[in-house]
Amino acid sequence: MFVKKDPRHLYIQVIERLKQEIQSGLFQRHERLPSEAKLSEMLGVSRATLREALRVLEEEKVIFRKHGVGTFVASQPMVMSGIEQLSSITTMIRNANMEPGTIVREMSVIPMTGEYAERFHSADKKLVQIKRIRTADGEPVVYCADLVLLECLPEGIEGLNDMSLFDAIEKSGAIQIGQAVAEIEPVSHHPEAFDALSCDAAQSLLLLSQEHFSEEGKMVLYSENFFRADKFKFHVVRKRV
Repeated sequence: MFVKKDPRHLYIQVIERLKQEIQSGLFQRHERLPSEAKLSEMLGVSRATLREALRVLEEEKVIFRKHGVGTFVASQPMVMSGIEQLSSITTMIRNANMEPGTIVREMSVIPMTGEYAERFHSADKKLVQIKRIRTADGEPVVYCADLVLLECLPEGIEGLNDMSLFDAIEKSGAIQIGQAVAEIEPVSHHPEAFDALSCDAAQSLLLLSQEHFSEEGKMVLYSENFFRADKFKFHVVRKRV
C-alpha cells in the first residue's frame, strides 16, 4: 500500500487511501490499525503526516482511539435519513434495504401523571407506555421509549409487538400524524439504553426526542429514541432565507 504522486496535500491523500482500505474490507470494523510506525511505513509518509490524517479521520468518526491500547476502525452507519423527514423507524430501516424487527421490553397502560398531563395538555386520559428494541436484520440499533394516548390506538395495545406505532395510530384513518417537534442530542451514557443495545463505553447514542401531533394539532405521541451513533447518520437540508 502506498500513496501515489498527487497535487493535493499529502495528509488528504492518506485520508482517502485509508477510507478506501476500510471500505474494501482490508481493515474491518473495530479492528485495530497497525502502529503509527508501521502504518507510516506502509503508506510511505512521515508520522507527522499520518497523525494529521488520523486526527481528521477521528473527527469524522471513521476511527476511534483507546488510550494506551491503539486506534480502531469505527462502525459505519447502516441507516442514513434526512432529519427533516418525518418517517417511522420501521420505514428508515426498510429504506436502507434491511428487515426491521422488534423486541418488546415493556408495554403497559398507565395513568396521566402531572409531568405527562402538562406535556399532553390533558389530565383525564390514559397513556400506553412502550419500551422496545428495534432491530435491523436482527441487530439491535434503536431503543425506543414511547408514550401514546390510549384513545389514539383503535385496537388497543393488541398487535403492537410487530407494528410501527405510526401505522397503529393511523390504521383506522381517524388520525394522521402531521408533524413533530424534535430535539436531538448526543448521549455518552444511559444505563437502560446502553444495556438494551449492548453498547460499550467506546460507543455513543443519539437521542431523538419528539412530540408528535395530528394534522389537527393534537399531541398524540411522545417518543425518546436512542439511536446507535455507529448505525445511524442523520442529515438536514438547509435553505437560505
